[in-house]
Amino acid sequence: MTEKRILSGMRPTGKLHIGHLSVLDNWIKLQEEYKCYYMVADWHALTTTFDDTGDIEKSIFEMVVDWVAVGLDPEKSAIFIQSQVKEHAELFLLLSMLTPLSWLERVPTYKDQIDSFQNNGKDIRTYGFLGYPLLQSADILLYQASAVPVGEDQLPHIEMTREIARRFNYMFGEKVFPEPLSLLGKTKLLPGIDGRKMSKSYNNEIAISATSDEIWEKTRMMVTDPARIRKDDLGHPEVCTVFQYQKIYNEHEFENIEALCRQGKIGCFACKKLLYEKLDDMIKPIREKREVLLKNPDQVKAIINSGNQRAREKAMKTMELVRTTMHI
Repeated sequence: MTEKRILSGMRPTGKLHIGHLSVLDNWIKLQEEYKCYYMVADWHALTTTFDDTGDIEKSIFEMVVDWVAVGLDPEKSAIFIQSQVKEHAELFLLLSMLTPLSWLERVPTYKDQIDSFQNNGKDIRTYGFLGYPLLQSADILLYQASAVPVGEDQLPHIEMTREIARRFNYMFGEKVFPEPLSLLGKTKLLPGIDGRKMSKSYNNEIAISATSDEIWEKTRMMVTDPARIRKDDLGHPEVCTVFQYQKIYNEHEFENIEALCRQGKIGCFACKKLLYEKLDDMIKPIREKREVLLKNPDQVKAIINSGNQRAREKAMKTMELVRTTMHI
């Protein structure tokens, strides 16, 4: 029976926030069905932070701490650093020789992100950024992944990876790479505390490492119904950021909260207090496990070293097959 493998990763560009938890919860479930490789994608981070790498080493370490604190099991999954498995770069180079330029230029997020960064005064039109979808494909194909957990915005990337796998297999007459399937996860659409997209750059996120005081401060700042001036004013929860959080984190009570809000029987402060308690209860065990891991950095380093070795072993086998197939 063919071994089912998963490859996924995140860029170490800052502290993880609660918006990442639905992705990590999905990763945890996949550990029971697949052989999983979870990658801290530090080379991918360089595509947009190439001029600011001072904190990347710390961010890598803290990301691994966060993953393990949330529940990734280093015994079941290889947790590794992309740059420590050099075969990623070799396969990226070889695939670049046979990937049409037009395939990279048509990736929807390419122009969107260039425009977004330019609006903030940064030019990321580099060879590395143009090629990042191909590097992503190399990451996936290096582990001969059968599936990749993704959000909807990443579906074009996986389709391009499938095209590259087909092109390589056809060109060299050997089925070296499987065509990976997209596992579309049910991610919870969580806004930032100001109603915009949750992002560190907006300072509107709630970190999964947040203390109780930090959680309350962020909850207290959440945007509510602007039409409510007094607590007994009739509310409109559909325009309230707090209520969007209640629907996700207070599943058993949000309908009652909605009714009380519409009737003017619960004020915004009391509603925020209820949400704060739920968020703190959710984050507390993660925070406590993080503290234990941070006091034992050698344990974290051992997890990374073990993951790097397991990833490297698989990557080396794949590259031996690739080189043989390409006669190089």
